[in-house]
Amino acid sequence: MSELVARTGRHQQRYQDGCRLVAGCIPFKYRSSIENDEGASEKVVEVLMINSTSGPGLLFPKGGWENDETVEEAAIREAVEEAGVRGDLMQFLGYYLFKSKTLQDEFSPEGLCKAAMFALLVKEELDSWPEQSTRQRSWLTIPEAVECCRHPWMREALEDGFSKWHAEQMVSNEKEENNTSSPDEHD
Repeated sequence: MSELVARTGRHQQRYQDGCRLVAGCIPFKYRSSIENDEGASEKVVEVLMINSTSGPGLLFPKGGWENDETVEEAAIREAVEEAGVRGDLMQFLGYYLFKSKTLQDEFSPEGLCKAAMFALLVKEELDSWPEQSTRQRSWLTIPEAVECCRHPWMREALEDGFSKWHAEQMVSNEKEENNTSSPDEHD
């Protein structure tokens, strides 16, 4: 088995209208169910965040989208490189604009970035991954993640993108379950 290695450098980096194009994801999983007030069990969603290498607070995995890959492939690659997780992309959450304080270059002198963010259902946590020496993983509930999030744009992706999508998924799954149950179960 070959070892995973993180991509480095900017020679294949994509840019558009003075913005560096970035891909990332909000990795998530379901924790063991808890019982609600009615005694029914509920799934608890947790999101995976990683430490920043340049200061306090937590981040979602993200990085440059390169010329030889799709935006989806870039998001999946970043999840493996930075967080050591693999899974299935479930939903495109939107584009989020931000300004990088450290990554300014000739193609983006202002450090402007445009991040395509996805929801990633985690299927596997790797024991070894490219950035494990500089990154620690933390599984958090959504309220915990909102509190720990280092960047406002990532908080927005979590609250306005991921949380709304996930709530809609739960409602549509509940409707499907109610429509597929037998008529005498509703008495």
